[in-house]
Amino acid sequence: MKRILIACGNGIATSTVVASKVKEYLSEHGVEVSTTQTKLMEVPSKVQDYDLLVTTGQFEGQTGDVPVVKGMPILTGIGADQTMEEILNHLNKN
Repeated sequence: MKRILIACGNGIATSTVVASKVKEYLSEHGVEVSTTQTKLMEVPSKVQDYDLLVTTGQFEGQTGDVPVVKGMPILTGIGADQTMEEILNHLNKN
């Protein structure tokens, strides 16, 4: 099972929406994932335990080897399909 860390400003509202949409999309594509929501400021201390980081805000911190996907298109709907494909591609590489 793949693990995705989803980060937004407060770790509550937007990350919850993104997490549910990502899980639904990946489930439809046969990928089992667990998601954890967090605050952007907590990412550097948590990210190493995950396969992917999805952010809905500005993040300039270090993630080591963990790839980062900007998740704002999932909220706005503009470019959401490409963002979901990018998430799927990252998970299929590992």
